[in-house]
Amino acid sequence: MSRKRKSLPILENVEIESVAAEGKCVAHVNDMVVFVPFVVPGDIVDLQVRKKRHSYCEATVLRMIQPSPMRITPKCEHFGVCGGCKWQNLPYKEQLVSKQQQVLDQLKRIGKVELPMISPILGSEKTEEYRNKLEFACSNKRWYTKEELDALPEGVGLVQ
Repeated sequence: MSRKRKSLPILENVEIESVAAEGKCVAHVNDMVVFVPFVVPGDIVDLQVRKKRHSYCEATVLRMIQPSPMRITPKCEHFGVCGGCKWQNLPYKEQLVSKQQQVLDQLKRIGKVELPMISPILGSEKTEEYRNKLEFACSNKRWYTKEELDALPEGVGLVQ
C-alpha cells in the first residue's frame, strides 16, 4: 500500500525579495523560505508549492499579480525552457550585482571568511551569444549525422 501524499499549498500575494543561487529568487512566507525560479525581486505572485522541506520549500508561479519594475522581457524565445539562461528577465547590471552578492554571502555564511572591501564585478560589453560551451554525446548506438546536428533553427539560444 502506498503512502497518501499531502496536497501542497498555494501561496497568494507573495512578494519576491531577492535573488538566490541557481537562477532562483527568494521570498519568505510565515517564516518559511521559498525558492522560486523565473521571477525577479519585486514581483508579486501566486505560487504553487512543489517541494516542501523542514526549513524551506520550492514553488512555481501560478499567476503574476504585479510584475516588478525591474523585470525585463527575455530576448530568447526559449527562456525558461532550455535552462541555458536563467537571468534574462533581470537587467544585466542587476545580474552582476546579484551574482557578486551571492559570492560574498556564500563566502561569509558557508566559508566563514572575513572579506575586505571588494570592487564591483566588471561587466562584459557583450551580454548575448558570448558563451563557448561544448557537450559531447556518447552512445554505443550510432553517430549523429551532420544534418541532425545542423537541424536547430537560426537564432536558437542567445547565450549559448
